[in-house]
Amino acid sequence: MSTSTTSKKVTTRIILAFAGLIMLWVSAAFIGDLIEVNWQVGELMRQYMVATGMMKSIYTSVDYYTHIKGIEYLICVAFFVIFPVFVKYINKEKKPVPVKP
Repeated sequence: MSTSTTSKKVTTRIILAFAGLIMLWVSAAFIGDLIEVNWQVGELMRQYMVATGMMKSIYTSVDYYTHIKGIEYLICVAFFVIFPVFVKYINKEKKPVPVKP
């Protein structure tokens, strides 16, 4: 066996071992967090979203309106991008297809 293939196998094994250790650590952390919230996955996701800033408490109607308005703007931008592409797709030039009798 050449040294190149031997070193590739050793490198592959080291990377797999490291990935296995990371997977073990992630699993332990996730199970520990689930135990802390009494096995409620929804509560764990809520805490994660609050901690990362994806979900904020809305205290006033102005906050709520601002949130809805931002979502509405995102929907409008998506429509303005997708609609012209859709129209171009629909209005393709029709080419005759030859049929053999």
